[in-house]
Amino acid sequence: MFMWVIRTKLQAIPDVWKGMIFMTLSGLGFVSMHSIVKTLGPTLPAFEIAFFRAFFGLLLVVPMVVMTTGNPLKTQKFGLHAMRGFINGISMLLFFLGVTLTPLAELTALSFTAPIFATLLAMLFLGEMVGARRWAAIFVGFAGTIVILRPGFEDVGLGPILIVSSALFWGASMIFVKRLTDTESNLTIVAYASVWLTLACAIPAYFDWIWPNLTQILFLVAAAMMGTLGQFAMNRALKLADASVVLPMDFTRLIWASIIGYFLFSELPDIFTIIGAFMIFGSTTYIGIREQRLRSIKIK
Repeated sequence: MFMWVIRTKLQAIPDVWKGMIFMTLSGLGFVSMHSIVKTLGPTLPAFEIAFFRAFFGLLLVVPMVVMTTGNPLKTQKFGLHAMRGFINGISMLLFFLGVTLTPLAELTALSFTAPIFATLLAMLFLGEMVGARRWAAIFVGFAGTIVILRPGFEDVGLGPILIVSSALFWGASMIFVKRLTDTESNLTIVAYASVWLTLACAIPAYFDWIWPNLTQILFLVAAAMMGTLGQFAMNRALKLADASVVLPMDFTRLIWASIIGYFLFSELPDIFTIIGAFMIFGSTTYIGIREQRLRSIKIK
């Protein structure tokens, strides 16, 4: 009876609010994963952490593949799946290397640049048109990155460079997803990405392997669960409401990162990180909303 009442109350919540809640939970999931990786960084190699994140994520996908009717692994784009998986692997390895060297709020702000890189790469390799408004948004986004890094005023550390490089490869991964979604189901894309991501991370992990203890394994499982939660919550949010509604809620990642960074790592974002984050996030949110509107016009 109690669960029925709870379920009824939840169903009564408008989809717009559900979408905003799921996007907020998505941000918490991703930042929680990053904080776990940052905690494990001093004791385990980043390559190994990335491998376990990918491997445990794969284990979570397998039951969904088995329970799905038909053959979700059937594809005519095996090569694209493989390339996307290995690019994903490079992005994750760079990111996990950078996590231990960069404050949580700063790395979160810099990771917002991925959609900007995706827009530029789509123009170069997919022939997509980029109008004056999106060019302006791209300029603002990169200006925000410069505000955070402040090259010439202070040394740019290796950590932020790795995070921005990771965002570049993640943007490239988005381009492959755009090509794959024309014919492939979401489960097919996720399943192949999990397989190839695990293989891509296994190779460097093998050469720098340290057997984790039980506590570290539990942390690694938790990181995979938080990352998977973040991904599924984001997908759910985008299904429940328009991007113009849910994308602004992704900024809560910076709020979560600031809170967790302060209490777990005694980190406090400076004013430049906050200003730059607003510039980058405003830019990427505009690009996302603009692309959705242009797509809806084409469909009509």
